[in-house]
Amino acid sequence: MNIRQVAKAAGVSSATVSRVFTGSATVDPATARRVHKVAKQIGYFPNTYARALSSGKSNTYGLIISDIANPFFPDLVKSFEHQALEYDYETLVVDTNYDLKRMEQCIRRLVEHKVDGVAIMTSEMEPRLVQILSRREIPIVFLDTGKVGPHISNISIDYEHGIDLAIDHLLQFGHKRIALIQGPPALRSAAARRNAFIAALKRRNITLPHEYIRIGNHGVDGGQAAMNELLDLRIRPTAIMCSNDLTAIGALNVAHLRGIQIPKEISLVGFDDIQLSSVMQPPLTTIRVSRIEIATRAFTALYGTAKGSKVRGVNHVISTELVARASTGPVAGG
Repeated sequence: MNIRQVAKAAGVSSATVSRVFTGSATVDPATARRVHKVAKQIGYFPNTYARALSSGKSNTYGLIISDIANPFFPDLVKSFEHQALEYDYETLVVDTNYDLKRMEQCIRRLVEHKVDGVAIMTSEMEPRLVQILSRREIPIVFLDTGKVGPHISNISIDYEHGIDLAIDHLLQFGHKRIALIQGPPALRSAAARRNAFIAALKRRNITLPHEYIRIGNHGVDGGQAAMNELLDLRIRPTAIMCSNDLTAIGALNVAHLRGIQIPKEISLVGFDDIQLSSVMQPPLTTIRVSRIEIATRAFTALYGTAKGSKVRGVNHVISTELVARASTGPVAGG
């Protein structure tokens, strides 16, 4: 199928069909609808690369994530793509696997595809890579790592509020020996959660021994290794907070293998509220972060900033809330 066949079936010129699909000039709405209807009926698909070359607009947004295997991200991708389809945009998803070298390859790939904007939903980003996009005046939206500026927006997660709620929840159960399995120190989001945890305990005059902070990798295996270290301490914590749900799931697995009852002996709290957390045994108490809201805000920030414009971006704050389930309970012995 080609443009000429669409034009003949729609009763318009080939030039009109081209304008409809490239958006290079205004076409009567009724005519445009007829062209789209005919194209759909005969199975014609416009060449998006040709459209980008002729109009300078690809109707494609890049979405950069850290790890597609982490259940946090598929929900975000699904929600972002849903928003994009609503506005007739395509989404090009790339996965960095927490690798800065791979991040650079992702950025260059998106530039080559002439994307109209980039949502960077990762914690790892070098300033020089931002400059590659900024020099081309491509709108950008970051997750926790950006500085708002011309065509640059940022989405911030309110880690402090969620962690405050979790600590108060544990204190109500009588816990005072509270440990943390943090994420990789190099990740800003992991560092933000760690700092919020330390500050929350300090404000409540709760002692935090240095051995009660263990480093994980935001994966199940990291949670397992860190949980084993905490269980081997002479004085074990009575509650453990984890930097994300996958870490908490790893910790839960080790507790089961070592015969530790959750929450009778140790209470456990996650972060993110991925779908798996509600079906674990016991179901995981966690801090909910809405991926739908993150995706919606990210798309809206890009859509509201035209490519090449000097419009200043915005900072969106995503709220957090505690979801109390069965992995937390009273401290053992009262």
